[in-house]
Amino acid sequence: MDFKVPDTPEELFRQGGKYINKFNKWLPMFIIFFLFGFFALTSFYSVDQGEVGVIRRFGKYTKTTQPGLHWKLPFNIDKLDKVRIERVFKEEFGFRTLKAGVSTKYSSKSYDEEALMLTGDLNVLDVSWIVHFKIKDPIHLLFNVRNPRETVRNLSEAAMRQVIGDYSVNEAITTRKNEINQEVKNLLQKALDNYKSGVQIDKIELQEVLPPSVVKASFNEVNEAEQEREKVINQSWEAYNKVIPKARGQAEKTIREAEGYALARVAKARGDAAKFLDTWNAYKSAKEVTKRRLYLETLEEIIPKVGKIFIFEPEANSILPLLNLSEGGELK
Repeated sequence: MDFKVPDTPEELFRQGGKYINKFNKWLPMFIIFFLFGFFALTSFYSVDQGEVGVIRRFGKYTKTTQPGLHWKLPFNIDKLDKVRIERVFKEEFGFRTLKAGVSTKYSSKSYDEEALMLTGDLNVLDVSWIVHFKIKDPIHLLFNVRNPRETVRNLSEAAMRQVIGDYSVNEAITTRKNEINQEVKNLLQKALDNYKSGVQIDKIELQEVLPPSVVKASFNEVNEAEQEREKVINQSWEAYNKVIPKARGQAEKTIREAEGYALARVAKARGDAAKFLDTWNAYKSAKEVTKRRLYLETLEEIIPKVGKIFIFEPEANSILPLLNLSEGGELK
């Protein structure tokens, strides 16, 4: 429809009144539609999987809703806060990841203010670590902590400094990393529970524990000297373990042989003494028989050891011809 510009003020007034009447006719429907849309937008809400919805009515906690479609009082009477309870968050210390992936990119900025720490033996270390945590109580998180991430960061740094201060530089760099992780986790969790923060620490990961770059060269030289020292000590113990046990075994063998020889000599002496006593008792009861037996036993023992045997008779004029007995016992 073409719009015609009115020629007189009266015609302009009449046309304006016509449009006002049309606007007044549609105004109630527009207001109703607006109120219904605003009611719907501020009343219905959805909670995704892995989240919970915390409802506050005039700032006071009312209820917690699970994933799905829900309704609340409109016009911001009830306010909704969605909290991800299944997601694992992480905070990095001493470094920052710019882009994660196959080729992870890290920030080149220095974070010495949070990474440099003093050890128990008064050395300085550059420590980087990651804190993994989840939300275990959304109500405590929303009502007891103003800035959860900043709270976790501050407490994590304090806990790490306290634990690193209990260890020497060599322990922190090499042998006690697992113990440090566990102690920091326990200390951090205890502090968060004291604040009723609603945060659950999942794990602590020490990334790198290194000397500061300005003293790294000197520190490496000290480490090399320590390693050489340990090498020499281990070689010495190896030589010791080869020689000393062998010498101890030889000494033990000699002692056992001496003890065996002593027992044999004592037993033999006791046997000889018993034999002498038996012979003496037999001699006292039958002297002639015992003398002859001893004489014959002695000859039986001596004769096989001599060579040729000659027997002389006092009244004979020549040597008696005897059988020639060979060493094998055969007649010749």
